[in-house]
Amino acid sequence: MTRYNLEERFLHGGDYNPDQWLNYPEILAKDLELMEKAHANTFSLGIFAWSALEPAEGEFQFEWLDKIMDELAERNSNVILATPSGARPAWLSKAYPEVLRTNEKREKMLHGGRHNHCFSSPIYREKVAIINRKLAERYHDHPALLMWHISNEYSGDCHCSICQENFRQWVKQKYQTLAALNEAWWGPFWSHTITDWSQIESPSPIGEMQVHGLNLDWHRFVTDQTIDFYEHEIKDIRRLSPDVPITTNFMADTRDLIPFYSLDYGKFAQHVDVISWDCYPAWHNDWGTTADLASKVGFINDQYRSLKKQPFLIMESTPSGVNWHPVNRTKRPGMHLLSSMQFIAHGSDSNLYFQWRKSRGSSEKFHGAVVDHDNDEQNRVFQDVAEVGKALEEIKEIKGLHKKAKVAIIYDWDNNWALNDAQGFGLESKRYPQTLQEHYRYFWDHDIAVDVITKDHDFDAYQLIIAPMLYLLPKETMKKFQQYTKNGGTLVSTYLTGIVNETDLTYLGGWPQELQELFGVSVKEIDTLYPKQKNLLLMKEQQYQIHDYCSVVQTNTAQTLGVYGADFYQGQAAVTVNDYGEGSAYYLGGRTDQAFLEDFYQEVTQQLRLQNEWVRQGSTNVSIQSRESQQEQLAPTTYYFVMNFSEENQEVEVATSGIDLLTGKTTNQKLQLAPYEVQIIKVTAPVQ
Repeated sequence: MTRYNLEERFLHGGDYNPDQWLNYPEILAKDLELMEKAHANTFSLGIFAWSALEPAEGEFQFEWLDKIMDELAERNSNVILATPSGARPAWLSKAYPEVLRTNEKREKMLHGGRHNHCFSSPIYREKVAIINRKLAERYHDHPALLMWHISNEYSGDCHCSICQENFRQWVKQKYQTLAALNEAWWGPFWSHTITDWSQIESPSPIGEMQVHGLNLDWHRFVTDQTIDFYEHEIKDIRRLSPDVPITTNFMADTRDLIPFYSLDYGKFAQHVDVISWDCYPAWHNDWGTTADLASKVGFINDQYRSLKKQPFLIMESTPSGVNWHPVNRTKRPGMHLLSSMQFIAHGSDSNLYFQWRKSRGSSEKFHGAVVDHDNDEQNRVFQDVAEVGKALEEIKEIKGLHKKAKVAIIYDWDNNWALNDAQGFGLESKRYPQTLQEHYRYFWDHDIAVDVITKDHDFDAYQLIIAPMLYLLPKETMKKFQQYTKNGGTLVSTYLTGIVNETDLTYLGGWPQELQELFGVSVKEIDTLYPKQKNLLLMKEQQYQIHDYCSVVQTNTAQTLGVYGADFYQGQAAVTVNDYGEGSAYYLGGRTDQAFLEDFYQEVTQQLRLQNEWVRQGSTNVSIQSRESQQEQLAPTTYYFVMNFSEENQEVEVATSGIDLLTGKTTNQKLQLAPYEVQIIKVTAPVQ
């Protein structure tokens, strides 16, 4: 047997837990039969299997895993093999209680749950290293091994004495002197001057939570600590299997699918070979349209694809419902294929599920799965999964291809932490990630590709960069914006930008000079509105609503495009543009409605010629995304994913015909789509 080549096919399958079924050999035999019928080829193994692999300290049982790995290899299936650190066995917690976490109230946790362990614990690190090394020694050259899956959904923090000391050392290394620390954390406030490193404690509701520099640095420390634990996990794995890719599964927060709050994935991404993440949209909800949610799914997938500028993996999704939303609806007919193809359209090379087979007991026994408790391959969900597996086989030529974008939106974890912590403005109305989604929506509606990048990415690849609400904005990034715009780029920024530096200290002497020069305005005040209060934006004989925030600005070199319609700043600039070098910098002073963003970005994209030329007449309910092949000596080929995220028939008009890979039929320029239908159209440019 030879190892499977990652580039040959899309990955389809999911989280398989045979360790739960070792006493049911007939179930394990049935699984192998059903995997083929589901067109499933890839399975994550061992994610929470530590107690099955090491039932007592130092006593290892790999025979069951050997058998599963061998059987999957014989069927030309792949294994993404996990390290089991996400949930420790009870013997470990009992023998070494110091491995358990201490919460922010300084309470030691009991054994239970998952990710209830201290990343700093020397004993936990030792035990994790042993089991990981055993796995790597045994399976590093197994023909089924495709990739390593490190732990599971890293999250949380620990406030034990070891973590406190590690945090103090982290702070000391960063600031070097107490004087520098007290300047960065503004120590004299409330007499919080630190006079000895031992006085530093992590934020706590029974201690200190009002020092914003401390809070921000704790978030940064937790990210660094988690990455350090991850690096500890992969040390022997990398040594023993240097050619096998390594990943760990990222997450998003639930309702709005905003990026996971607690870890800086922009930093973490530099340490993994492949980005993978777990996506669980609440389809068919009662608070928004299907297209509303689909645009948010598009945003988060574009963000995680952009972390490494390469195809990513959906490590977990559900073929039906989940068990942990407040209401757990199952997918309507057609939605599973549509939502799966949306992952592929935005750059995923997989659709993997949690879980392959529903657990019989405990908290996830009702979480959606490929195989239900009825064990019936004829049920609707299983057939939906098989349909997706077959479709992925039909479009396998798209595997590995990239998306190309000339528009970027900037998301910054430091900024989100600092802005969320700020005791000012509207405490409940900041909504930084959701604001980025609102700006993204225009481009999703109009089928224009977008990267969602960090401030550390290269800006030069983009004609348009959108950077709303960068409350925390280092001088270095300001200068980077200046250079980008001076070289011909177009930059859009908004209210609540450039207020504090990287340690969450306010800038003195007015709005930073770099921003005044770049945008040609000076921000004098920020007016925060109550939820029911509105202002008006008057622009080009149109009126738009403004809510939540109004920046009062003084124009210097900027041209005023729109003015406020009410209050003491009525008639003053609300939207401006400033020529800067070869480029332009727009400043949006108020939080506007979606109607303004639609008109504003329509004009900007027309000026920059960013429209999707293949789409002649689109629909805001139909998303068109593409992946492109640019192989030398071959005609350029584009694969368009045309997706109807609505409950009605839709029609769109496109520039050229092509081949629908799902049906094999030639399409015309007017595409008819049934509710939840997806067409994947291959268009090859004529050879010049």
